[in-house]
Amino acid sequence: MNKNILLSTMFACGLLLSSHHSLADTVNLKADHPDRHIVVKGDTLWDISARFLQDPWQWPNIWNVNPAIENPHLIYPGDVIFLKMVEGQPVLWLERGKDKSPAATRHVPSRTAEGMDIVRLSPKIRASRLEEEAIPTIPSDAIKQFLKYPRIVSKRELDNAGYIVASEDGGLISGSNDKIYARGIEPQEQTAYDIVRQGKTYRSKSGWGSNILGYEMLRIADARVTRYDDPSTMIITKANREVLIGDHLLPAIDDRDLNMNYLPHAPEKKVKGSIIAVLDGVSRIGQYHTVVINLGERDNIEAGHVLAIYQSGETIRDSITSSWSDKITLPDERAGTLMVVHPFERVSYALVMEADKDMKVNDNITNP
Repeated sequence: MNKNILLSTMFACGLLLSSHHSLADTVNLKADHPDRHIVVKGDTLWDISARFLQDPWQWPNIWNVNPAIENPHLIYPGDVIFLKMVEGQPVLWLERGKDKSPAATRHVPSRTAEGMDIVRLSPKIRASRLEEEAIPTIPSDAIKQFLKYPRIVSKRELDNAGYIVASEDGGLISGSNDKIYARGIEPQEQTAYDIVRQGKTYRSKSGWGSNILGYEMLRIADARVTRYDDPSTMIITKANREVLIGDHLLPAIDDRDLNMNYLPHAPEKKVKGSIIAVLDGVSRIGQYHTVVINLGERDNIEAGHVLAIYQSGETIRDSITSSWSDKITLPDERAGTLMVVHPFERVSYALVMEADKDMKVNDNITNP
């Protein structure tokens, strides 16, 4: 886990935890909630919270810091989560499983067979686990493939991106291990680049005359700079498709910079938008589908923001009246919950966490 991400997550948790008393009265417990849950492999924080709370995303509001635990925000299989009442308010409390205690020091005899005292220094062994073994906030497999690509860029970012101007042999198509030449890239410590090609164009509404929100960029190859200049020289290290003259270049994303842990929370201000696309290639949207929403960083949307999904009301004719032109639009109905996992400038990727009804593109989203 990226250290900076971990520290920022802990800081955000601390801000929420410090005010959990004022927020707890908005948290509703499930009528059949358990008193405790033993964490098992495959659990997520969202799933565990759904056992206790009507709205699982609100778990940070009632999470209690156990002072006996070095980092209570990392939860492992075998740990036990308790629901307690403190001053009349519900609180989630974490206790480490028994197998999490430091390993015992090997026993050493205190005397020799002749009765002489033995003084032996032995290193103590402390059990330690990798942070990656901690359970995630949400199912990581559902979003991991979308965190790096496709990437959505603005028109400004697309105009400023580097591009391939020629190949070493003068051909129009290149592949793995071929040398290419590029313009528009600046010298930097990182020499790894992604060769990308434009995919979908996301718009605020259907139709060619609508406002463009961003351009989907598909990764087709990896490249490495061997010499910065104008043009710069690059080697294609791996190609998934044929590389063409005019393909764009973006600095490669380091896996260590990917945030796989989220702190669910509602936007501070009122927001309203809609689902404009789904990335899983389906027409009906369900749980753990990744969708594109028409809200982004420009709208103060950030990773971890939770939004309610409302099924758009159907427009029907009032069959009771005699007029064929008398039509009404039924009210929107709550259909599910999503969480933003990757915001861009004007759009965001979001994961559908709860699906009470079938959802579709153009359904509305707003504060939970």
